[in-house]
Amino acid sequence: MSGRDGSRAAGVALVAALVLAGCGTPRSGVLGAAPTAPLPSTPPPAVAPATTPPAAPAPPTPTTTPPRLPMPAVTGTRRPDTVTIELWYVRSGRLVPTRRTRPATVATSRLALNELSAGPTPAEAATGMVTLLPVGVEVTRIADGVATLGPVPSGDDPTDRRLREAQVVWTLTQFPTVRRVRFPGAAPVGRVDYPGLLAPIVVTGPSVGDRVTAPLAVTGTADTFEATVSVRVLDDAGRQVATAFGTASCGSGCLGDYRVVVTWRTTREQHGTIEVYEVSARDGTRINTVAVPVLLTPPAG
Repeated sequence: MSGRDGSRAAGVALVAALVLAGCGTPRSGVLGAAPTAPLPSTPPPAVAPATTPPAAPAPPTPTTTPPRLPMPAVTGTRRPDTVTIELWYVRSGRLVPTRRTRPATVATSRLALNELSAGPTPAEAATGMVTLLPVGVEVTRIADGVATLGPVPSGDDPTDRRLREAQVVWTLTQFPTVRRVRFPGAAPVGRVDYPGLLAPIVVTGPSVGDRVTAPLAVTGTADTFEATVSVRVLDDAGRQVATAFGTASCGSGCLGDYRVVVTWRTTREQHGTIEVYEVSARDGTRINTVAVPVLLTPPAG
């Protein structure tokens, strides 16, 4: 074999080897989708992951006490110049109320007993009022709703003594600090310990000598038939100028409160009378009448 033939044979052998190598066991793989656009020259910006908003920072702990705000100025109310007290006198063996207006004082119990022992005014005395309390009786102590009295004269008629004690009890228990009264050597007593000393009709307002104008509210307590209370107004000549009626909160065997409003006309100031009474269920007459002398005045303006 010539040299040329040898070179050709070597080339054929090399080509055959390469063909046999390509016909070996097949292999496969996935390359993915082919790109449809050129890749960007710079990478996309990174997206920050979503996070929960941060909580508000806690307020700093103060190192000193915060300053106090100035308090508004407190202005006290002016004490009244006068005080009106209720006094219980005696008329025909029963208790009867009236009122006094005096300069204000913190010792209202002492003031009340002084006025009670001083007795009724001439106008009140003209209606039959009297007092059985002597001068000099005083309250020595008030504690736990009990007013303790100093020495009180004794040894008189038991009926008068009972009325005198009732005067004191009913007068002192008008004050919120007094519920009962202790007399020397005895247990505390209250209003309920003196039953039967009120008349069937009691007028607590108006009082004897008051200046009144219409409309007028007449108030008090009553134990009347069907709880009915009647009122009439008389002028200075005794003529009836107005009438009205109402009912008490209890009646026909029990004591109840009443309030009856009555109105009239007058063009001048004059003496008059407020009469409060019960109409008899038997014959229609006025019974248990209480007459209160007053001064009738025309309306203001």
